[in-house]
Amino acid sequence: MNEKALKTLEYNKIIEKLSSFAGSGLGKALCNSLLPVSDIEEIKKAQRETSDALSRILRKGSLGFYGVHDIRASLKRLEVDSSLSAQELLHLSSVLDATARIRAYGLKDSGDSDSTLKETDSLEEMFRSLEPLTLLNNEIKRCIISEEEIADDASPALKSIRRSLKLTNDKIHDQLNSIVNSSGSKTMLQENIVTMRNGRYCIPIKQEYRSQFPGMIHDQSSSGSTIFVEPMAVVKLNNDLRELEIKEQQEIERILEALSEQAGQHSEKLYNNIKVLPELDFIFAKATLSKQMKGIEPLFNDKGIVNIKKGRHPLIDAKKVVPIDITLGKDFNLLVITGPNTGGKTVSLKTVGLFTLLGQSGLHIPAFDGSELAVFEEVYADIGDEQSIEQSLSTFSSHMTNTVSILEKANYQSLVLFDELGAGTDPTEGAALAMAILNYLHKRHVRTMATTHYSELKVYALTTEGVSNASCEFDVETLRPTYRLLIGIPGKSNAFAISSKLGLPSHIIEDAQNLIGVQEKSFEDVISDLEKNRLEIEREKEEIAALREQAKNLQVKLEQQNDKLASAKDRIMAEANEEARKVLQEAKDVADRTIKNFNKWGSEGGFGKEMEHERGKVRDLLSSTEGKLAIKGKQKSSKTPKPGEFKIGDAVHVNSLGLKGTVSTLPNAKGDLYVQMGILRSQVNISDLELIDEPDITGPNITKSGSGKIKISKALHISPEVNLIGKTVDEALSELDKYLDDAYLSHLPQVTVIHGRGTGALRNAVHSHLKKTKYVKSYREGAFGEGGQGVTIVEFKQ
Repeated sequence: MNEKALKTLEYNKIIEKLSSFAGSGLGKALCNSLLPVSDIEEIKKAQRETSDALSRILRKGSLGFYGVHDIRASLKRLEVDSSLSAQELLHLSSVLDATARIRAYGLKDSGDSDSTLKETDSLEEMFRSLEPLTLLNNEIKRCIISEEEIADDASPALKSIRRSLKLTNDKIHDQLNSIVNSSGSKTMLQENIVTMRNGRYCIPIKQEYRSQFPGMIHDQSSSGSTIFVEPMAVVKLNNDLRELEIKEQQEIERILEALSEQAGQHSEKLYNNIKVLPELDFIFAKATLSKQMKGIEPLFNDKGIVNIKKGRHPLIDAKKVVPIDITLGKDFNLLVITGPNTGGKTVSLKTVGLFTLLGQSGLHIPAFDGSELAVFEEVYADIGDEQSIEQSLSTFSSHMTNTVSILEKANYQSLVLFDELGAGTDPTEGAALAMAILNYLHKRHVRTMATTHYSELKVYALTTEGVSNASCEFDVETLRPTYRLLIGIPGKSNAFAISSKLGLPSHIIEDAQNLIGVQEKSFEDVISDLEKNRLEIEREKEEIAALREQAKNLQVKLEQQNDKLASAKDRIMAEANEEARKVLQEAKDVADRTIKNFNKWGSEGGFGKEMEHERGKVRDLLSSTEGKLAIKGKQKSSKTPKPGEFKIGDAVHVNSLGLKGTVSTLPNAKGDLYVQMGILRSQVNISDLELIDEPDITGPNITKSGSGKIKISKALHISPEVNLIGKTVDEALSELDKYLDDAYLSHLPQVTVIHGRGTGALRNAVHSHLKKTKYVKSYREGAFGEGGQGVTIVEFKQ
């Protein structure tokens, strides 16, 4: 990509931003060397890496690349078996620390450094290839404390030497302190201190006592009044100290050599680390830049189609920049942008050019999802920084020189950008030149964008196939540009409107309008009409879009409600079916059990308390079951029948049970009577009954007489006698009443009631009850051999 276009489109400013996000010197170097490429596969790969890094940043947070030093020179020294210094080894350790940290960032969150990577993106292999070399790193840290200090525990020999050094130092200090503090030496000392000269411990002695103080002279003061003497008592100790220091240095060199040898065994992995780390730093810097400018990964094509949606120039303040939509290369290859100065025409050019450079460099662009860029081999731009109306000839010549160079090099794989093409010379000639240049590029299918003030170019764009007008919108009321780019509509100069708003007298404006040719005036009027129609259409489109969105939201809500209702319906039906199944199954089980018990009791020769208790249980169960059913039985009639309306054999409906039956007994004083419902006979109050007209009642052992009365024959075996002995009067009468009903319905001619003699109270109660029973023909005490006064023989009416 040519250097002039990179500079003109301010690509270098984006690179400076990118470099600031890199954490290592090597990463910054990669950022600074980034240039656009024209291989579409290479571009897509770089874009995918940026997107994957951005995805990781958004999910896990930023990744720091501090501590990544350039150790390539040290690695070359290791290749020739050279020993590294403590500083170089510490830099190597720092790189390994960064390697471990960065690799852990790329692994699963489980904390297992040996686990496979969580992501399966384009960065996976790079993270996987990093080698922390933990053993080597730990060994370096164990041995080297800082660039100037090696740990005592780096080796046993070094520890022993340093222990000897300390002991020797202590001996020297003890000897010197003894000399300094002795009474015989105090008069000879210049100062009561111990000092170092040439790496040896000395004492400052006055010059006049030079011959009296035994020792080696190492230095004297500038005045000559003081000499620095190494006492003979510590000369040997100083010699020993010096030898130990030499041994210490030799041992340190041996330790550094051993560490270097160990590092050299991993030179290939270290080379890979120092290659991958800067690449990751560079990629994550691109992702951080994308995050900062809210960028997206653009789509790419090799067909020369540009479709930028809501593009924002990255060098304009995000709070002030106005997003623009730009298309080029699909329906038209040449776009002519017109409009007033400072209206955003140049920004539109630079946005397209800069986005192209950024995209082909693997950088995201600040635009809306779905934006598409074409891959161009070259981008040419002739964009002047000066926006003055008056341009000198030299400026025109400079622009024309650049234009000539562009025309020589541009082809169908190029993007050409012209700002104010043909300006700076006579308007007629300038317009003609601009039209000829654009026509030349258009015939060669070069994607071109140009800004202009010339009306001739507006007409050219309107009348030439494959060429389109565009304009930067201008608000005449506020005298400010909106910076919106309108494709397909030529721009209006608005000079008269602006002048009028600024206070230019109307008569001058009228004179100016009269000076304009008829064709020019008509053309400007057409543009004005187009602008008015566009604004009206845009308002209508916005209203339609709002209504459509509202309708869509309502449709979604209705669909959601329908889904909820359908789901609730299915759930309720399922629950109801399940409940009904349980109720039916329960009823079936109860019916089976009841019939089984009735048959058992019948075969044993009589109904007793068990039968009445069973009947009560069935009645209670049916009452409770009614509340569970979704569909209730027939509702109770609002009109309550009178006791006199019931006759034995009448067909009735038991409302609480939802069953039909036949009246077996007449109502008593409380309005209770017995109703036969199939094989079930139960006591019911008349308030729960409804007389029905039932010409044909079907059921087991039920027949209808010619008079409409129903005769019921008992299917069960009824005993010819009932034993009431041991029961209270109330219990006995209740059982007797039920027994007499069953016996009568079973067509027994007579039965025996056993009540015993006792006090006679039970016998009298039985006789009183028999006297009230309508279907009893007669009753008498038992004869000899029948039970005597302990029984009563009852004869039924036939």
